[in-house]
Amino acid sequence: MTTLLIAEHNSSELSPATLSALTAAHAIGDEVHILLAGKEVASVADVAARLSGVSKVLCAASDVYEYALAEPMGDLIVHLSEHYSHLVAPSNSASKDFMPRVAALLDVGQVSDICAVLSADQFKRPIYAGNAIATVTVLDDKKVITVRASSFDKTTQQAEQACTIETLDFMADNHLSSWQSDDITESARPDLASASRIVSGGRGVGSGENFALVDALADKLGAAVGASRAAVDAGFVSNDLQVGQTGKIVAPDLYMAFGISGAIQHLAGMKDSKVIVAVNKDEDAPIFQIADYGLVGDLFTVLPEMTRKL
Repeated sequence: MTTLLIAEHNSSELSPATLSALTAAHAIGDEVHILLAGKEVASVADVAARLSGVSKVLCAASDVYEYALAEPMGDLIVHLSEHYSHLVAPSNSASKDFMPRVAALLDVGQVSDICAVLSADQFKRPIYAGNAIATVTVLDDKKVITVRASSFDKTTQQAEQACTIETLDFMADNHLSSWQSDDITESARPDLASASRIVSGGRGVGSGENFALVDALADKLGAAVGASRAAVDAGFVSNDLQVGQTGKIVAPDLYMAFGISGAIQHLAGMKDSKVIVAVNKDEDAPIFQIADYGLVGDLFTVLPEMTRKL
């Protein structure tokens, strides 16, 4: 029984989500191989080969894998699947595209967003917007799984000796889709999904202009900026800042929530944060039930004061 972990990377380093998915792969048991697919992935393969508990790295370097499109990635993974009992990937926008295709081509079910490994064929995953946790037993011979990164620690331990790196010559010949362009929001702040500190604002912030107060505190802390779905729906900030079940799932060391009531949708995306600080003028706001530190007050007074004193 060997697990194939499909790595997420930016062609220069592995993503933190991949290191968390590796912890989940180790919990499944036996051998773990890592697949690195992309245009120029040799340097990342070298890093992956030194991770503890990895017995082989498969390197597929080609233009067709550069943007992790569902069709070529699906064909590549299915081509390799004969030798693996588990196909595992961190849950992200790319894997949400190609892993269902892999499951469909193999005619098996997919288990998405696992948050715990109970055995090689039994897992836990959130359902009902994260309001309940289901225990799922997979009866298929091959398990197609995506991992909720915030639920697992990152594997960073290094092996004394690098494992084997095998170069793949399989070339996916699939032209059902093609990359056209990227529209990426550039930011000097840490990436929201992997930031260790996050300052978030909700509908209570009142407007996009008022989000400058949230930005100022985030700059002081070297933190990423997040937002509730209500703030995004109101047009205060773009939806790539949304934290929640329908946005990004985060688990920073520090999560500060200003003007966020704590709807289930939002809590599902940040409740695994190590320290939660909530500021809201409504003392009955649900977010106070999970906050480690809560302050009933006006964010327009508290935010500038915090920023000034830091």
